[in-house]
Amino acid sequence: MTASLMNTGKKNPFRDTQQGEYGNGDRNDWVMQASCRNGDPDALFVRGAEQRRAAAICRQCPVMIQCRADALDNKVEFGVWGGLTERQRRAILRKNPHVDSWEQFFAQGGELLGM
Repeated sequence: MTASLMNTGKKNPFRDTQQGEYGNGDRNDWVMQASCRNGDPDALFVRGAEQRRAAAICRQCPVMIQCRADALDNKVEFGVWGGLTERQRRAILRKNPHVDSWEQFFAQGGELLGM
């Protein structure tokens, strides 16, 4: 599995004109808007091929990028977070040790290619 990085200069996903800055350290701001918030948490902590199905929950989530950045920044080992499986996150972290802050990377328009 490969994932490349690219700075696209797209709209900052950490900025919401109604909610203010997501990147201000208050995780609850975006967690409260997560699509999975009211679902069964066990659905995101599955093994093997089930992880791909679990990641589908994230595809339409309004805070997928914030969740992804949080999981990568905190090196979360288990479960599906921000649409990424455990294996995908490990590969991304291993191939990109130069990224000090995934929150900042995504806030500056960075994007994972091939995901």
